[in-house]
Amino acid sequence: MRNPEDRGHRGVRGRCDFRLHQENMNPYLKNLNKVEFVVTYACTGRCKHCSEGDHASCGERIDPAIAADAVRKIAAAYEIKTVLTFGGEPLIYPDAVYAIMKTATELNIPKRQVITNGYFSKNADKICEVAEQLAACGVNDLLLSADAFHQETIPLNVVRQFAAEAKECGIPIRLQPAWLVSATNDNPYNRKTREILDSFADMEISVNEGNVIFPEGNALKYLAEYFTDNHTENPYAEDPRDVRCVSFEPNGNVLGGNVYRKDIMEILEDYNPQGERFYG
Repeated sequence: MRNPEDRGHRGVRGRCDFRLHQENMNPYLKNLNKVEFVVTYACTGRCKHCSEGDHASCGERIDPAIAADAVRKIAAAYEIKTVLTFGGEPLIYPDAVYAIMKTATELNIPKRQVITNGYFSKNADKICEVAEQLAACGVNDLLLSADAFHQETIPLNVVRQFAAEAKECGIPIRLQPAWLVSATNDNPYNRKTREILDSFADMEISVNEGNVIFPEGNALKYLAEYFTDNHTENPYAEDPRDVRCVSFEPNGNVLGGNVYRKDIMEILEDYNPQGERFYG
């Protein structure tokens, strides 16, 4: 639990309300500590490993004001440690990312993450502007997708340009590769990924552990030969009876409700994957 001094968004009454909520919270959400937004499914890449399948270059995006309001309300009731925005390519619609991250910063949420492929514009001024705005909004963990799959359709020179601008603005960056089978498996895609990661060595950007591809969407379509009976489920799926992360889709869907039609706190209160009664 954070120190009282770190809770600039809560006064004495706020802390009392928080303790009261802890005692009466939805038992399926008692360990909730993360909020994430799929800003949009639109993407500049055409990656054959993508679990969502093919993407258009533009499309629906989460409403910035509603997303920011949801962060504020959830953080008033739960000890949220991380707010994440990703996609698709979230920086196609940077206004939504800015609103979410600015709110998370104002609420002193410790980790404010953006996952991006770094390719949202070829315009040098626009790339610089977005990097500056992300820094101003308080992003403190920029995960840059770079691997054999992304670089089949996304130009590495533009990604490096964005990375350089972000570093110049003081945003901490980590490379976020996608591994096929495992990070240690020797296959053509992983070998190419290691080459791409090595190409960032001169920029002194650290490499995150990344993620392992699972057989959904394009991955199942194009990479089926690499999957076995041990790779049948999404290893990153949330346990519906112990939700640690609330995930919003671009259309407002979240935990069986929709934040455009119902207040987020009502959705959290009503969430019940088993249809059981545990109040009243």
